[in-house]
Amino acid sequence: MISPKEYLQKVIAFFQENGNPEIAEGQMNYMRNKFEFYGVKAPGWVKFSKEIMKSEGVFQNKKLKKFVRLCLNEEHREIHYFGIQMVEKATKKEAEDFIEFLEELILTHSWWDSVDWISKMVGWHFMRFPHQISAVTERWISADNIWLQRMAIIFQRYKNYPTDEKMLFDYILRAKNSDEFFIQKGIGWALRDYSKENPEAVIDFIKNNELKPLSKREGLKWLKKNGVL
Repeated sequence: MISPKEYLQKVIAFFQENGNPEIAEGQMNYMRNKFEFYGVKAPGWVKFSKEIMKSEGVFQNKKLKKFVRLCLNEEHREIHYFGIQMVEKATKKEAEDFIEFLEELILTHSWWDSVDWISKMVGWHFMRFPHQISAVTERWISADNIWLQRMAIIFQRYKNYPTDEKMLFDYILRAKNSDEFFIQKGIGWALRDYSKENPEAVIDFIKNNELKPLSKREGLKWLKKNGVL
């Protein structure tokens, strides 16, 4: 298998050759100009990612971390995405201490697109190592960092994850007064997903707790759309 540096050069070459400045401008505007973009739309780079990972392989363990860190050292967001996509391919085979690297990813170039994507991998990891959940997520919800707090609230939302209702509601109550948009939105998002599983519990929770308008609106969205309310 080629080295992490050689792999990265192949990835960069693809984006340099296939980028579109007009598309890049729109992508940068959408992301509030927080990141540079080459201007390759998602279907194109997802297809490329599948092809190169099939031909060149997926790193594991130390080489995975080295490769992803190299990706994150680049300024273009698509390269960050490629690194995260490789983590997605590798997460289910990584060891218990991989949660430390997932936390590193949450805190590196943090924005909603990467954090919400990583939350799926966090969920997978905790399903394999459930004894870590309480200590790690307690630290996150208590942290002075909105992205760790958001992760503690949303990590249970993915398909087949066995939601711990008591934990979910506890973390929401501890963050419900936040003025941060991404916390309010994350609360609503988590409640909306859980309402599909237990609508009565979500209705009672929202009724009995004073949530921010955005959180309440998002939390009730699925229930209203499907005629439950």
